Amino acid sequence: MGSHLLSKSSFIRGIQCEKHLFLYKYHYYEMDELSEMQKAVFKRGTDVGKLAQQLFPGGIDLSPESHTDYDEAIIKTKESLKSGKKIIYEAAFQFNDVLSVADILINDNTGLEIFEVKSSTSVTEVYLMDAALQYWVIAKSGYTIKNFSIVYINNQYVRKGELDLKQLFVVESVLDRILPLQKWVEENVSRLKKVLMQNKIPDIDIGEHCYVPYLCGFYYYCRKHIPENSVFDLSGVHLSKKYEMYRSGIISLKEVTDEINLPKNAQIQLDVFRNGKNLIDVDAIKSFLSAINYPLYFMDFETFQPAIPMFDNSRPYMQIPFQFSLHYKENKNSQLKHFEFLAEANNDPRISFIENLIKDTESEGDILVYNKNFEVTRLKEIAEAFPHYKKQIEIIIGRIKDLIIPFQKKYYYTNEMKGSYSIKYVLPALVPELSYENLPVNEGGLASLTFESLFGESDTEIIKEKRNQLLEYCKLDTFAMVKILEKLESIL
Repeated sequence: MGSHLLSKSSFIRGIQCEKHLFLYKYHYYEMDELSEMQKAVFKRGTDVGKLAQQLFPGGIDLSPESHTDYDEAIIKTKESLKSGKKIIYEAAFQFNDVLSVADILINDNTGLEIFEVKSSTSVTEVYLMDAALQYWVIAKSGYTIKNFSIVYINNQYVRKGELDLKQLFVVESVLDRILPLQKWVEENVSRLKKVLMQNKIPDIDIGEHCYVPYLCGFYYYCRKHIPENSVFDLSGVHLSKKYEMYRSGIISLKEVTDEINLPKNAQIQLDVFRNGKNLIDVDAIKSFLSAINYPLYFMDFETFQPAIPMFDNSRPYMQIPFQFSLHYKENKNSQLKHFEFLAEANNDPRISFIENLIKDTESEGDILVYNKNFEVTRLKEIAEAFPHYKKQIEIIIGRIKDLIIPFQKKYYYTNEMKGSYSIKYVLPALVPELSYENLPVNEGGLASLTFESLFGESDTEIIKEKRNQLLEYCKLDTFAMVKILEKLESIL
């Protein structure tokens, strides 16, 4: 039996790019470092898979102690099926050096039913490829498969009381869609095994395939030759257009000629890069600032998105606000005040969140945010879930103004912004002494993961440390807005 050459994941890597497959198999330690977000996605998939097992209770779990050692699991699977075990989790099969692990397997006298669990909210083409490979391995191992289904999350499910797994999960048979793919699977297994038998890395250049179906694990490894300020940094330019320039030999922004037609924002970006002068539209900035009235709040929210709804009146992947920061200035020259809220990770944070926000914004004045749509949408969702607060929320929404506008519309643009109007780029460009770089929690996705991790944490010191990190990050978001507005005001 021995170790396998291909598995579900490596097969998909090979379909995406032969070089990706080869590097993953033989140059694993050259792979780009996994981000905390990517690690969280993997953990989420594992957690959802474990929960889905409860749809078919009473099974035996054949997960190996090490994800690299499936030999024992393959033997145990064969023995369990022979002895008539009805339900098996993580059943392992191997045929022709290809490994397949079925999330959930139901065994009866007429054949096997296979269930593959996904933490997404629909059946995608890549899931069908994955399922087709599994079917091929299991069928070629001598078993009759009477049905093959993908189990995924119903994002329209609204939790009311105890979690209803039959409402949370959708079970969709894909048998009729994977049977026609069996010849395709066999041909590609043969092709990819030949790739792995080579003694050198496949000579494949970067391209659109680096992103589909997933961002390649060797994305940065393969881009060592791409300079800073390249065509890939151009804002609003379609990916295919960037690669069209790249393949024609235009890589650096210095090499982009006037004959190349670019969208307005990308052309502004290129012009500023070429002449080295900041773009500052004083009249447009003056008009923008004239609509902002003191007293003034600077507001920012943080949210988390549990795949499995944790609270009543919430859906899978719904953004649940758990934290806000507010800076407040009575006038341009007044002392800055700060208010903040961070929920305890023990129940639904939305009630305490909105009650504290209403209290802390009760003084008159505009409320300035960065990317208005995000905060407004979260407030509307709270109003829908808790109608008691609807009128007060509508008043808050009516006071909100958006600080992103001067940068989104390029009233103010510098080369340091690299085509982006994200506050993570705008802040260091306008206020170089401030930066997110050295913060332990330095972006919204990481803040979300940090808070969600507190629900399972019992160490009080760790809880205290993580809460302080969250407070520090969210506070900088609103302080950044204060300093950015001051910079805009100083232009006039």
